Amino acid sequence: MALEQLRNQGFFADKNRAFWILQGGGWSAYLLLRALGGLANRMGLTFILPTIIVTATGFSLTLLMAAAYRRIIRMKPVYVWTLSLLILGGASALFSVIEVWAHATFYEPGWRPQGIEFLGAILLDFSVLGAWTGLYYGINYYLLLSAQSERMLKVAAQANSAQLEMLRYQLNPHFLFNTLNSISTLVLLKDTARANAMLSRLSSFLRYSLVGEREGLATVAQEIEALKLYLEIERTRFEDRLRTRFDVTPEALEGRIPSLLLQPIVENAIKYAVTPMEEGAEIHIDARVMGERLIVTVTDTGPGLGEAPLQDELPATTSGTGVGLANIRDRLQQAYGSDQRFEIAENVPHGLIVLVDIPYQILDTRPNSASVAAATTPGGKPE
Repeated sequence: MALEQLRNQGFFADKNRAFWILQGGGWSAYLLLRALGGLANRMGLTFILPTIIVTATGFSLTLLMAAAYRRIIRMKPVYVWTLSLLILGGASALFSVIEVWAHATFYEPGWRPQGIEFLGAILLDFSVLGAWTGLYYGINYYLLLSAQSERMLKVAAQANSAQLEMLRYQLNPHFLFNTLNSISTLVLLKDTARANAMLSRLSSFLRYSLVGEREGLATVAQEIEALKLYLEIERTRFEDRLRTRFDVTPEALEGRIPSLLLQPIVENAIKYAVTPMEEGAEIHIDARVMGERLIVTVTDTGPGLGEAPLQDELPATTSGTGVGLANIRDRLQQAYGSDQRFEIAENVPHGLIVLVDIPYQILDTRPNSASVAAATTPGGKPE
């Protein structure tokens, strides 16, 4: 977008206008230099008229050359070079003939050039038209390269955005299955109040997953609200076994983070810390700003890395691979490149700690409060 705006404001934003400015300015300068050169060499005012004719000839010939070059510029290089040299040679010969004729007619009336004498100015004219040709191709190839680079940037941005969206919408099917199964159980037990509350929270959580910025970012405040919706859903299943604690600084609440980044981390903690332990576990979410970095940690009081099932879920740092945490690594890589850190380690005295370290960024324009409330408030009505 920045490249497009820069080009729109540049000299070549209107190629037709830029061409006529350069064409008119260039040949006007040519006329001035030829005329001044003739006067400086005491050729008199009679030299001005043939100089004007020669300049008009060059101006007209380059218009015809431009029309021809426009048709061959996108051909294969061998054809471009061959055809351009043929056009340049023919135009130079014609330019020389007209220049010699004008010089003989208006400056030296007694001279009658014949045959090869008409090509007496071909070297100078070939140099002038050759320089014009080089400038024409240089400018047009620059514009073509700029346009191609812009298209490639747009395609790369679209591909990156598409991959981010794909990763963003990879909700764990186990979470949906367990939630819907719990709702079904509550309905069978005729506990309609809890079933309705759970269904309402699920609806709000899923709605949140479909809103947000195009680049898939949300504020930490929005992410925390969505995370609380998710935890309320899970708390219907685990009740007092699932204990949570949030420590988020006011400054961190304004930071931007990839949407739904924390949900797979917390889900992993529930799966391997809360589920296998009869007494359950506590999950602690901490977010704070340190310098120019946003640091988010999720810790639990579960069994930690010593349990075999967890090994199968962890990517890269251990021998296994997992969809949830691998998804987080991919999203961070797509969003921040190498300027991010995602680490998993043992929590002292027991449990697991997951750290996310990303650049601290603040939203330039805040989203509409009504849409945020509808996305994050339980029972919010659909748009």
